Amino acid sequence: MSTLDHTLKLGATEVHRLEVITGTGRRRHFPEDFKAAIVAETLVADAVVSEVARRHGLTPQQLFTWRRQARQPVAVSAGAEGQQFVPAVVEAVVPGGLAAGRQRKKWTRRADQGSGIIEVAIEGMTVRIGHGAEAKTVVAVLRALKAGA
Repeated sequence: MSTLDHTLKLGATEVHRLEVITGTGRRRHFPEDFKAAIVAETLVADAVVSEVARRHGLTPQQLFTWRRQARQPVAVSAGAEGQQFVPAVVEAVVPGGLAAGRQRKKWTRRADQGSGIIEVAIEGMTVRIGHGAEAKTVVAVLRALKAGA
C-alpha cells in the first residue's frame, strides 16, 4: 500500500469546527490608544493579565511588553523642542596652598574641596552639583527648575 492510497475516514473523529485563515499573515498593528486602554485594564485591582489578553485575542507576553513600554519614559524627538546647547566653561583652579614650582605628593594631600563641582545656571538661578551627588537628586532638582522656568 502506498502513501497515496490513504483515505480519510470520518468514523470516529468528526470535524466540528474548521477555521480557514485568509490573508497574508502579517503582524497586526495596534494604535497607541488601544494599547493604553488594554494596559489600563490590567492595572485594575484583581485583574489577571492572561484573562485580559485572552479576551482581546492577544498573548500575555505581548501584553506584558506593552506594560513594560508604558512604564518607560517617553523619548522626545530633537525636532519637537529643538536641541538646546549651553556653553560649558572650564576654569582651572589652583589649590591655594600649593606653589607653582613645587610638586605635591599624591598620598599626602587630599583633592581640593572645589574640584569636581558642576554649576548649572538657569534664568538667574545657579545650582552647584558637587562630587558624590546622587543622580536621582540631581535629576529631580533639574526637572523642578525646568518646570518652574
